[in-house]
This record gives sequence, structure tokens and C-alpha cells, in this order.
Amino acid sequence: MKIYADTSIFGGVFDKEFSAPSKSFFSMIDSGRIALVTSAIVEGEIECAPEKVRTFFKDYAQNAQIAIIDEDVLRLRTRYIDAGIVTEKSIDDVLHVAVATVSKCDMIVSWNFKHIVHFDKIPKYNAVNVLYGYSHINIFSPLEVIDYDNE
Repeated sequence: MKIYADTSIFGGVFDKEFSAPSKSFFSMIDSGRIALVTSAIVEGEIECAPEKVRTFFKDYAQNAQIAIIDEDVLRLRTRYIDAGIVTEKSIDDVLHVAVATVSKCDMIVSWNFKHIVHFDKIPKYNAVNVLYGYSHINIFSPLEVIDYDNE
């Protein structure tokens, strides 16, 4: 299963509230159950993070698929904005969704409940995807993805 992890997932490992499920998510990657996909967007956003987050990201990025940001991704990002899913102020958030969609990931995981993992926005992302010939993308927090049977 190809899963795109946005920046919040890497930082979540070191956040008190999100640490346990974030670590469980990365355990699933370690076990080979998930193929990690990330992007230059995550790389750029991680540059401003604390050293421990940057180091953690680099360790996982070595074996991850790095999704390309091309014209198709940028066009889809603009279509999300034009559809009013979020405003221009949140353009990087929708870029994550566009990259995951165009890269044909099975899902995107995020702790961003305002602009990505939101009950009102998910069907809108998928409506735009279908309208422009892309597949439906599943959008979840790690809480909805981790394997509770192996904890």
C-alpha cells in the first residue's frame, strides 16, 4: 500500500499528543506493510523543524518514494483552490493532497485536521479529483490507519 505522509506525520513522532500513533504508523513502514511516499514539499517544510525531526525524516526519506511536483500536480492544486476547498493561504496544504493524488497513492495521512483530514473537505478533494480524471484518494489521520492488533 502506497501512503503519502505529509510533514505533520514526521513531527508527530515528537509531539506528546500524536507520538504513540505516529510511532505505530512508522512501525508499519518498518515492517514493510506500507510503502512510504513523501515529496520535496515535506523536505522543504522539515528544514525549519527541530534537528531531531530533520534527522528522523532523513532516515525515512532514504527508503521512501519521493513524489515529483510537476505541471499536473500544480494544476490540480490550483483546481482545489479554485473549487474553494481552502484559500490561497493554505496552498501548501492542498499541494500535499495534489501530490498524493497525482502520484497514485492509496492514501494520504496527516495530522492537519483543518485543511486536509476534515469531514467537509475530503469529499470536495475527491469531487475535484473525479471531475478532472483522477482517482479517489483516501485521507486519514494515523489513528485510522495503524494496526491496533499488533500493539
